[in-house]
Amino acid sequence: MTTSADEAAVAELLGREPRGAFEIVVRAEHGSPVVIRNSPLLDDGTPMPTRYWLVDPELRARIGRLEAAGGVKQAEAACPAEAVADAHRRYSAERSGALPAGHTGPVPTGGVGGTRRGVKCLHAHYAWFLAGGDDPVGRWVQRRLTEESRR
Repeated sequence: MTTSADEAAVAELLGREPRGAFEIVVRAEHGSPVVIRNSPLLDDGTPMPTRYWLVDPELRARIGRLEAAGGVKQAEAACPAEAVADAHRRYSAERSGALPAGHTGPVPTGGVGGTRRGVKCLHAHYAWFLAGGDDPVGRWVQRRLTEESRR
């Protein structure tokens, strides 16, 4: 159940009002939102390919630095391509399973972050991983963030 306080907190973290239904699926120890799970369709019926969204500003900044340092290519090299492809298939299947019964309009496509293969966005992979998804790229990001914290 998303409360009005949750909606306000997520809008502040995003810097805009969310355009579709969501629920907070991961919270920080102090209760602030870390990961939201989006409806597969926005309020106007537009397909929403990104099911899990990282909204925590500190994690977003840390992963942004990792991406800027070549993290996407590093993750692709470190994670077996078939494991990443399997993650995309499972992510897509979960999102498709959340479509309203009888929906006949456009549907979201692609896997994690809306891509069909490879790695597009470390933020999206990590969000799904934090929410409990079996994502090899999310695990890779977790290891890198842990290593960074130890320095």
